Amino acid sequence: MSDSLLDIPCTTIKGEQKTLADFGGKALLVVNTASKCGFTPQYKGLESLWQQYKDKGLVVLGFPCNQFGSQEPGDEGAISEFCELNFGVSFPLFKKIDVNGTATHPLYVKLKQRAPGLLGSKRIKWNFTKFLLDADGKEIKRFAPTTKPEDLTTEIEALLR
Repeated sequence: MSDSLLDIPCTTIKGEQKTLADFGGKALLVVNTASKCGFTPQYKGLESLWQQYKDKGLVVLGFPCNQFGSQEPGDEGAISEFCELNFGVSFPLFKKIDVNGTATHPLYVKLKQRAPGLLGSKRIKWNFTKFLLDADGKEIKRFAPTTKPEDLTTEIEALLR
């Protein structure tokens, strides 16, 4: 089994099986999201980044999660509809996952190992924690939920050069 993040199977919000490698050697911004969170307006900023950089080599990927204050209670249909109607989200969304605990999705197991948080913490502290990966999935930077998507433009542009 490969040790690459890019080979880990993920299920899209529409039920399709994908891996990060399916996004064609692009830089990736992986975010755990929620519809009823104080940071939910960041969907707008994430969509802006997607629109600004999708033709330059960035893919934004949203992974809904209900582990923080039950802020993502809906099923995949409700999540998809909410994101589209309220924020015009067109970047790829995935099936709801766990990012902490015994049922942590394998992608998040690896992301947390490779890019620990403050003081080496492996836990995701809240919704809208962001991971920026290079096209090979080797260089990974982690950003706190309080980091606004628009504050990532310098990092993204450096990665896309």
